[in-house]
Amino acid sequence: MTQVLWTPSEKTINISNLQAFSQAAQLKTGQAFPDYKHLYQWSVSDRSSFWELVADYFQVIFHDPPQAILADDAMPGANWFPGSTLNYAEHLLRHRESDQPAIIFRGETGRRESVTWQALYQAVSAAQSGLVQQGIGKGDRVAAFMPNCLESIIMMLATTALGAIWSSCSPDFGLQGVLDRFGQIEPKLLVACDGYFYGGNVIDCKGKVAAIQQAIPELQLTVLVPFMEPEPELSALPDTELYSTFAAQGGRGVHFEPVAFNDPLFIMYSSGTTGVPKCIVHGHGGTLLQHLKELGLHTSLKSTDSLFYFTTCGWMMWNWMVSSLALGTTLVIYDGSPFYPRPSTLIDLLEEEQVSVFGTSAKYIAALEKAGVKPGETHDLRHLKVILSTGSPLLHESFDYVYRSVKNDVCLSSISGGTDIISCFALGNPTLPVNRGELQCRGLGMNVQFVNNEGQPLTDEKGELTCQSSFPSMPVGFWNDPDGSRYRKAYFNRFPDVWAHGDYGELKKSGGIVIHGRADAVLNPGGVRIGTAEIYRQVEKVEDVLESIAIGQEWDNDIRVVLFVKLRPGRQLDDELIKTIKSTVRSNTTPRHMPAVVLQVEDIPKTISGKIVELAVRDIVHGKAVVNTEALANPEALEYFRNRAELD
Repeated sequence: MTQVLWTPSEKTINISNLQAFSQAAQLKTGQAFPDYKHLYQWSVSDRSSFWELVADYFQVIFHDPPQAILADDAMPGANWFPGSTLNYAEHLLRHRESDQPAIIFRGETGRRESVTWQALYQAVSAAQSGLVQQGIGKGDRVAAFMPNCLESIIMMLATTALGAIWSSCSPDFGLQGVLDRFGQIEPKLLVACDGYFYGGNVIDCKGKVAAIQQAIPELQLTVLVPFMEPEPELSALPDTELYSTFAAQGGRGVHFEPVAFNDPLFIMYSSGTTGVPKCIVHGHGGTLLQHLKELGLHTSLKSTDSLFYFTTCGWMMWNWMVSSLALGTTLVIYDGSPFYPRPSTLIDLLEEEQVSVFGTSAKYIAALEKAGVKPGETHDLRHLKVILSTGSPLLHESFDYVYRSVKNDVCLSSISGGTDIISCFALGNPTLPVNRGELQCRGLGMNVQFVNNEGQPLTDEKGELTCQSSFPSMPVGFWNDPDGSRYRKAYFNRFPDVWAHGDYGELKKSGGIVIHGRADAVLNPGGVRIGTAEIYRQVEKVEDVLESIAIGQEWDNDIRVVLFVKLRPGRQLDDELIKTIKSTVRSNTTPRHMPAVVLQVEDIPKTISGKIVELAVRDIVHGKAVVNTEALANPEALEYFRNRAELD
């Protein structure tokens, strides 16, 4: 039964950007859109008119106007806004006359920096002057091995304004993980840090930077940002300049190179847990339009808002949040551990910076509850209007926790998409209620359906997430995939001419969405398909369990569910706790969900962006090699799963 946890007030609806956009759509079409359902149906049935209105509504700057909106609707291969030229960075810097804060940086050491829009523009101009002197131009790759700091955003804007291509990893990536990514794209320039801070520790990166330089012969110059110390030693780093020297010339203003709608903007990377990461290329126009829609309409960001998203430069949410600058929003960024020096660190930041939109991961919200943090009792969060959650399904109990212990008047938007589309399929909505355990709606213009094995759409039944029609932020392609075969194999082999995203979930009659996990991690005991999130939701109700991971193990000509749990410090798994875990799962789901085996581990392996990796654990249990441990934030955790006698 659906449980409504929050309903927008009439005022909230009326002042939302989505409501204004709906009225603009009515004027454009002559149709009535009495609710979101009708607006959504128009946006997917007449996608050309919808995306044209998005571009008009957000005043997209075309240097050359499009000859059409959609010239070819093939998937893959759709040709959006053919003939047009524009520049992504130009939109993020269009508020450059303002003396209001554009970006506020906060670090775990207590460091705080703030730049106005005017100062940001000047900093980008200076950085771009350095790039031009190095001969960086359209199509060249600039790679960043950087923390989430001001210089990362400045260098990204300077790069993309020239029509060059930006690609980034966070400095907590292992060396091989970095080379697996940057080695494929052959960057001409590397932006790197001397080190970073995490959890009270100082991590020196200069040795890793030297190894990257040696392994990538195409690098002409490394720009070193002194994040850890004011004057780092450069003698061991050939062809390296300090950022202050590189950007010392100032510049006479930012040049915005007009580029085609699908010219490459970003190169993103798949997690790489099953092989060398795929290099996913995203274009200027599609990225810009999608982010304007998602941030402007679904999140209702305005120039009076401040957005803080807890992310690193190695997660697509970094690219997503930076696009909020196009709306004149003040961007608050943070680098460091979210729990150092105390569990309330990020909540302190929300209060101090008067953040109105806070984005984080589902795992962070669950960990905050486990840590006993109750922000509603300890902090003044009157400015907070929206909480965004992504990275993995948000547990039903986490919905309860937010409204019970964080703030009862907030739009809690669980959103879901991926690096593959640099955006979302399911989003928040300021005009709709929040139902417990549900993502509020399908994104405008995204023809999302959950389908069975035959590709037939389902409602209120579990199936695989697909997008049935093309959309502008589909990848331009993969790097080094000239015939597009790897691209087609990744998304279009499952159902011809339909995007198969790889998530497992269901579309509710209410229009909301429930995500049950990754389709390739679905358990299948006795032929019954079970999403792992269904099990995690129950297991993590148990007070002594901090985290868990479930896999299907081949056993006696069937599949049995094996559950691994990470417990609170000092707690040991005993028969009584196993009984509690099993009974909690069984009483709240079905006998098929109940794990056959429950085992304790010291840690759960995760990707750099914090996603647990069921496939890697499943391979370990079945005696298979894990192809790319460099994709993991904690590869040593895999050792806890090897040679477990209980699994033989």
